[in-house]
Amino acid sequence: MGGDVALGVEIDLSHVPVKPVGAKEVRELEIALIIGTMFRPDVIEEVMEPKEFTTWLDSLAVAAGALAREKAGYTISRIAEELGRTETTIRNHLQGKTKAGKLVRETYDMLKTGKLKLALPLPAGREIERLRSENERLKTVIREVREQLISLADRLKDLG
Repeated sequence: MGGDVALGVEIDLSHVPVKPVGAKEVRELEIALIIGTMFRPDVIEEVMEPKEFTTWLDSLAVAAGALAREKAGYTISRIAEELGRTETTIRNHLQGKTKAGKLVRETYDMLKTGKLKLALPLPAGREIERLRSENERLKTVIREVREQLISLADRLKDLG
């Protein structure tokens, strides 16, 4: 086996509605925006600061919920009411004045144009790859030792 094996889970978001109609589709878009934003490589690096993670995650969820509802045609006041935030907060997210709002908007644009591809690595992926590589190395060592033993056995026969 080669070292180029990619281990992980690919998430297909092509079915997610970018112009949702109804609560179910709004929720699908909202979830896709949260997951899509969270697992972008540039975002993963940013959210590694543990003291800000919970606050940032909440802001991301609100921004995603606001954008999904906006795309469904909800008013600012309805969005604010459903998400339990002020209209000013909702406007700030939707206008990209917050980091979360800006990132969610970028994710939406990627989703809309089909450029959002998510591949989530399995936590054990690197370890499995390391073990596969080690297994191949050990197979080679065993093959070499076997060849040496056969060669030594042949020499012993010649001597005896």
